[in-house]
Amino acid sequence: MFRNTESGWGWPARLFHWAATIAILVLLGHGWLMTHAIVGSPARFANYGWHAALGYDLLVLMVLRLLWRCSAGAPALPDDSKLWERISAHGSHILLYIFTFLATLTGWAMAGTMRTPLTKDLFGISFPLIYSNQDRASHEWLEDSHKFLAYVMAIIIVIHIGGALRHHFIKRNNVMMRMLWPAAGSA
Repeated sequence: MFRNTESGWGWPARLFHWAATIAILVLLGHGWLMTHAIVGSPARFANYGWHAALGYDLLVLMVLRLLWRCSAGAPALPDDSKLWERISAHGSHILLYIFTFLATLTGWAMAGTMRTPLTKDLFGISFPLIYSNQDRASHEWLEDSHKFLAYVMAIIIVIHIGGALRHHFIKRNNVMMRMLWPAAGSA
């Protein structure tokens, strides 16, 4: 199934979801390692470069994902969903998008505060700087903001996973499974 339907996600939506999931989890883990485990390491700048490169690619992926979501819609929640569940589901998705974009944009701005600005993605494509300032205070403010946004995003992800698991194990509906497999009979 290509397009999203009332009962399931199309393969492009699932592909965007899981590609973004992998990139975000790798960036969260790598970001934590960069700021806690390899501080002062000679490889630190190379790690920042790789992190920024993946961040640029995540930003492109998220723009494409958002455009697809706006054009293809989303499956309906089960009919027995309560109002608070509907508000929570929509709110958490909106917050995931907002915090993912804010974290990537602050990272992009921070890339212009490095002694050697970070402008390449994983494919070697150059990204223009959206902010360029060698002032240490600007770098530190952006770095702190980027970290804060990433930590909040990690909390929202845990809540999102908890909601999916609740749908699967407690409510026993197909909400989680339809992001894994196409809904039966929806092709």
